[in-house]
Amino acid sequence: MTDDTDAAGPAPFTAADYAARMAAAAQTAAGAGLAGLLIAPGPDLTHLTGYRPTAETERLTLLVLAAGQDPVLVVPALEAPDAAKAPGAGALTLRDWADGKDPYALTAPLLDLRGRFGVSDNTWALHLLGLQRQLPDTSYASLTDCLPMLRAVKDARELERLAAAGAAADAAYAQILHLPFAGRRETDVAADLAALLRTHGHSQVDFTVVGSGPNGANPHHEAGERVIRHGDMVVLDFGGLRFGYGSDISRTVHVGEPTAEEQRVHDIVREAQQAAFAAVRPGIACQDVDRAARAVITEFGYGDRFIHRTGHGIGVTTHEPPYMVEGEEQPLVPGMCFSVEPGVYLPGRFGVRIEDIVTVTEDGGRRLNHAPRELAVVD
Repeated sequence: MTDDTDAAGPAPFTAADYAARMAAAAQTAAGAGLAGLLIAPGPDLTHLTGYRPTAETERLTLLVLAAGQDPVLVVPALEAPDAAKAPGAGALTLRDWADGKDPYALTAPLLDLRGRFGVSDNTWALHLLGLQRQLPDTSYASLTDCLPMLRAVKDARELERLAAAGAAADAAYAQILHLPFAGRRETDVAADLAALLRTHGHSQVDFTVVGSGPNGANPHHEAGERVIRHGDMVVLDFGGLRFGYGSDISRTVHVGEPTAEEQRVHDIVREAQQAAFAAVRPGIACQDVDRAARAVITEFGYGDRFIHRTGHGIGVTTHEPPYMVEGEEQPLVPGMCFSVEPGVYLPGRFGVRIEDIVTVTEDGGRRLNHAPRELAVVD
């Protein structure tokens, strides 16, 4: 599987695009004192080569990047034809291995005998142990620890895809407001959301959270069999991939007219979300976005009910660095994209969350979601 563009969408990334990404990644690794990068199937491999194996396998697939060295993708022989069709394949060398052969012996000559390598987070321990048997003096660090910002800054063509994904999520939200809620299970509404995302061009739906009434007080509630009732607050959080890039939006709706307290809590979260967005600009620390949202919610007495970080990065996956959380001092850089999603959660009663995807511009921030943030009343 590769970049899922279509005739009506953005132009596909080319081998030259992927060559530039791999070269930049290798130079960044060298600047961090690493001998190179070892990239297993997952979001890093998709970002760097456009190659996304169709199935998870115990057979070694590994992209080897090092400054001054041509990129090499080690693949099982039976998967080499698919790898050769990847849009970035023209910018690297494929080296395949057959069942019955030792893939680690094939890979070892590509690596510095005593090097320290950055390794994609989802690399199987089986494969690292196999490499260590061949090269006992090598060492490894996860990319989250050594190069957390490797995919964080998006170029104009990536931003185009993220904006398209955001617009599709906005359109799905606009339509769900006209469908019935009361008397239906959370799973029914979640199925509607998934169908709407696909109708509006998503190739993959990653999550459809529908938290009604007391279930909305659990930020990661999965849609269940609870029947939605008149008078419920309902937290909607949904997203997936369009053109290979992520969407993620949250809105809170009310079945029938809200009480004064419910409206007030929603207004507080909306104000906090706006404060966090207004804080976005180059040079501030990620934690300052979190602090801006948290200050508003704390001022109104709900600080202990805002129980998660304010945001996470998004790109070829719906959750990735950077993270808008206390203690993260990484400065914002133009091109970074992340969610801004404060919430208030009242156990046993209801929850409220409002989320947009935001990108950092040269002088501030830009929302990639434009769906109304007011408390919508549904039937």
